[in-house]
Amino acid sequence: MELTAIIKKGEKQYVALCPEVDVVSQGYTVEDALKNLKEAVELYIEEMGLPEGIGGEGMLVTHLQIKDAKVTSPVR
Repeated sequence: MELTAIIKKGEKQYVALCPEVDVVSQGYTVEDALKNLKEAVELYIEEMGLPEGIGGEGMLVTHLQIKDAKVTSPVR
């Protein structure tokens, strides 16, 4: 089964997110963050099972590109 890993540099560590199951982990290197995310996702699936629609046919994972989007600060 293939899931998505989004990795972003944080202040001190890399933060890794698997959006399909909404699991987050971290590590001091990209490799560590990815390894820790994989372990966390495996534990999540063992305990909670797969959310409906994940891992089945008909699921499409793709990317989109946004150009010239305006970034605004959230209202506080």
